[in-house]
Amino acid sequence: MDLSPAGQEVLEKGLSLANVYGASLLLLHVLSAEEEGSPLPIPVNMDEIYPAVGSQLTMEVWQEQWQAFEREGLETLEKRRQQALALGIECQAEQILGSPGKTICQRAKQDKSDIIVVGHRGRWGLSEILLGSVGNYVFHHANCCVFVVPTPD
Repeated sequence: MDLSPAGQEVLEKGLSLANVYGASLLLLHVLSAEEEGSPLPIPVNMDEIYPAVGSQLTMEVWQEQWQAFEREGLETLEKRRQQALALGIECQAEQILGSPGKTICQRAKQDKSDIIVVGHRGRWGLSEILLGSVGNYVFHHANCCVFVVPTPD
């Protein structure tokens, strides 16, 4: 789940399903430069493209921004985990680095998950092809059932 309000909607649907079926949850946040709100990536050979005295400083600033993004992810996951626990739902939370769709599918396969609850922001057609969709990837590649929660774009 991402850190957006849409991620909260996905959580609420997951909590509802877990409550009805007596299931436990794994809240998974995949750290990715693709996620809205993540620091913009710096070109690998930035010094060669635009040599500047401040390029080391730029890298340090980016690292600080990335670490803040990681902390925000962990804090959000913990708040959402506490929501589940308050409802009596067994819940774990984990944050890992990777490509979101692929990582979600791999983790579900590894854990032998029964279902994945994922959001879909309403991108269709060309915008989905160009921008990609984690929900679409998971829907087509998961080894288990996928519950897609429509969320605002």
